[in-house]
Amino acid sequence: MFIPTAANDADAIAVLPECMNDLIKCGIPKEQIQVFDLHRNMHISELHTFDVVYLCGGSTAYLLERINGSGFREALLAYIAGNGLVIGVSAGSVVFANNLPGNLGLLDAKLLVHCKSTNMVGKVTYPLPQTVELSNTAAMLLRTIPTDVEVIDGENN
Repeated sequence: MFIPTAANDADAIAVLPECMNDLIKCGIPKEQIQVFDLHRNMHISELHTFDVVYLCGGSTAYLLERINGSGFREALLAYIAGNGLVIGVSAGSVVFANNLPGNLGLLDAKLLVHCKSTNMVGKVTYPLPQTVELSNTAAMLLRTIPTDVEVIDGENN
């Protein structure tokens, strides 16, 4: 499931086709990608019909407002708790960190993305630093929240 909601300005909207093409380049057939723009809630049973939820970048505040305002928050957190896979890109990842009030609360740190460098790589132990910095080539993997965290960076691996 492809969620482009955070892309609410011209620059972010212009990047959406690139995000969709990235998924297609990974071998996901376009027919298998459903776009969901958070204009309604989705029950957890419907959400479980998807293998992956992909949250795009754009405005973190707007994405968080739609997640919370549509009621999608509860279904998304239940999906994650049931081992559902969520990929967050840019704002789509920041919603899980404590950058803004009403965040999804899965990362007890401020998350900065698009940084020049990543401030930690490899298995991460708790407590996390107050701020986690990720470059454009880095990703953070949260498995068993909050005990198993790993940061990978294409520049450092």
